[in-house]
Amino acid sequence: MREIVLNLASVKEKEALDDTLKKIGLKLTNLRLKKGYTSHEDFAYDYEIPRVQYWRIEKGKTNLTMKSLMKLLAIHKMTVEEFFSALHKEPKNKN
Repeated sequence: MREIVLNLASVKEKEALDDTLKKIGLKLTNLRLKKGYTSHEDFAYDYEIPRVQYWRIEKGKTNLTMKSLMKLLAIHKMTVEEFFSALHKEPKNKN
């Protein structure tokens, strides 16, 4: 029984992480669009970010490092506090 409870906790933790990564990705997508970039590839190219890596970040498909996040926040001239305080205000991604 304890094993089942631990597995359920692990599943919920993974779901929470996946949800957070998707919210971060959506926020970064919205920031990119506000900068006038309709293409993630053009944005990544202009800021010397590997295109596939950036696509995976926007889609919430990779565990974003602090180093990558800090680079992206510098591009958007945002602090960590500004980014995360506004994060919960973003609409949920339906994908």
